[in-house]
Amino acid sequence: MPRIVVVSPPFASHAAPLSVLAGALANLGAEVYFACAPAFEECAERAGVGFVPLTVTRNANTGVAEATDQAAEEAARLAEFVQATRRGAVDALITQAQHRRADMLSDPHRVHVALRRVDDRLRPDWYVVDQLSYSVTLALHCLDRPYATFCPGHPTQVLSGPDALFGVPYAWPDALRPPSTQLAALRSAAETNDRLFTALFAAFVRDNAPHAALPERAFALTSSLAVVYAYPRLPWLPPRPPGPGHFFAGHMASPPRPLPAEWSRRLGLLRARASRVVLVALGTFLSARDDILRTVVSGVLDGCPDTAVVVAAGDRTHRLTDLVGERVVVQPTVPQQELLGHVDAMVHHGGGNSFTECLRAGVPSVILPLSSDQFAVAGDAERAGVGLVLDPNTLTPADLPQALDVLDTAVRPRLARWSGELAGLGPGWAAGRLLATMPDHVAVG
Repeated sequence: MPRIVVVSPPFASHAAPLSVLAGALANLGAEVYFACAPAFEECAERAGVGFVPLTVTRNANTGVAEATDQAAEEAARLAEFVQATRRGAVDALITQAQHRRADMLSDPHRVHVALRRVDDRLRPDWYVVDQLSYSVTLALHCLDRPYATFCPGHPTQVLSGPDALFGVPYAWPDALRPPSTQLAALRSAAETNDRLFTALFAAFVRDNAPHAALPERAFALTSSLAVVYAYPRLPWLPPRPPGPGHFFAGHMASPPRPLPAEWSRRLGLLRARASRVVLVALGTFLSARDDILRTVVSGVLDGCPDTAVVVAAGDRTHRLTDLVGERVVVQPTVPQQELLGHVDAMVHHGGGNSFTECLRAGVPSVILPLSSDQFAVAGDAERAGVGLVLDPNTLTPADLPQALDVLDTAVRPRLARWSGELAGLGPGWAAGRLLATMPDHVAVG
């Protein structure tokens, strides 16, 4: 069996699914190492694989972005991004486009040197690389090492054609579709990034691996062998680019685990006071929008006397303490995958993990997209009929009772079909496809 290095950026929402895939590869007999920043060594331990300390970007998020110890410049960019989400979808996406110039290719020379050292020491047969770790993909391209691409979010992050632009949603939900003038501004910012990154990639290749082919488009540089999507194969998705094997794993959630005892106790108390329990989580970055969390909780408290709420509030937990009571639990983080088996609905931001985990668990969602690929994910959820999408910046407490009623009457009946389609898929299925597709025992001598 091969020796594999799975490389993750230091973001909890990426490291968690990648480490699950690493564990699934190891369960099928591969020798696997999980390479990430030192703070994520626990992910390797949980997955039962080796750990390699490797930091591939200066930005980081160990589970609560605002609480993560990181450089002042990165913290300032996070604050600027959160503020941009308050101005709406296009402002958030343009701000992210501007930040990518510093975040996604912050120190390619250091990453190239570090990855060469890992390669010399471990002699892996191949790698698995996060699609958003462009510095790692670029280094492996220059080192001419085989790798599979892992796409943790929406599949269109792997560009499907010449008109596709990274950072421009391929589709929008009805509640957040921008006017044409704003879309033109967004496409212009994305086109600038496309040209800039492609020029940077080409210069790096010429300087460090003149034998290697120059990427036609930086954001389209992915594995020529295999791409794994932690997403269902929806029939309306754009066609995939030709070349590699494209494997839609449906989700990358860990195998079901028992609910921790403390959470069983909390849920028991909530169930004694309410017939419906709603989980609210906006992800590791966007929990900073405590104004949205407050609106959701207030709407449930005021308009849904039969409903209790569990809230993941990140570093803003103290901002919601006045709402905590018999029907409200607020914690910095929650065991989301385990809780989904015990709640009736979820309010989330449209992150790929939350969307696919809700599908897997058969839990209907109210989706409040704020950035990145969340608008595309929300559009898919709306088209599939498995979620109700609302604009988070115009949301009022009065919207929540009606939204939860729609989940019960119109959304829940459609979930069984999609949950059934994910049965048999997941990390184990993806690991099997990778082992059958990737070259075996090709490590350099």
